[in-house]
Amino acid sequence: MSLKLFLDMISQPCRSVFLFAKKNNLPVEVKLISLKNGEQHTEKFRKVNPLRKVPALKDGDFCMGESIPMMEYMAEKFNTPDHWFPKDLQKRARVNEYLSWQHLGIRMHGSKIFVMKVNFHIGQPETPLSNLRDLNWSLDLIEKTFIKDGGFIGGEQISIADLVAIVEIMQPFASGVDVFQGRAKLSAWKERVVQAVGKELFDEAHKTILSAKDSVKQLDSSKVEYFRPRVLRLIS
Repeated sequence: MSLKLFLDMISQPCRSVFLFAKKNNLPVEVKLISLKNGEQHTEKFRKVNPLRKVPALKDGDFCMGESIPMMEYMAEKFNTPDHWFPKDLQKRARVNEYLSWQHLGIRMHGSKIFVMKVNFHIGQPETPLSNLRDLNWSLDLIEKTFIKDGGFIGGEQISIADLVAIVEIMQPFASGVDVFQGRAKLSAWKERVVQAVGKELFDEAHKTILSAKDSVKQLDSSKVEYFRPRVLRLIS
């Protein structure tokens, strides 16, 4: 019985899980879930993840959510190459350091800009300067503190920390904010990540998010009203 992954590729954590599983040729079955259509609220999906969130994993009778422990689970189960989640104490500590920081360090700021720029018809034509400052502060830290010269976040080889980082950084980029402009170190690191996972796979993972603006324009009015208060809570 193959391991099942429930993903919506508009989601950053889903893309990191997808990249990890596909790059390592893991025997997984990907099942796409549409968040905008509310498929996470069905009774069938609730049995997989009672939190009604993606990504979700089902391995026989075992189910779990949360992308980072999900990748760690697959790394252990399938014995993926050590560089993804190193056994060396200090190398693993560096990976975990970034993974702990990123939730409020980059994810929050990138997500706010994405929902503002993609808009959801909530009357936010411009991104507030304060949000751009917060995002740039986070990108400065990633360049100066986490990315190693000529290498990756965890060291000389790619790790799950790099996957988590790149999908978060691509979120505001997909909304039209060129986060790589004027950032030579960040741009060079991105190219190393793309080369490490493979351009075809990287593009496959991001094709949905890069067309998100067009998808939002196609939302019917009832879904716009459904999302409006949720988006406003996020950016307020």
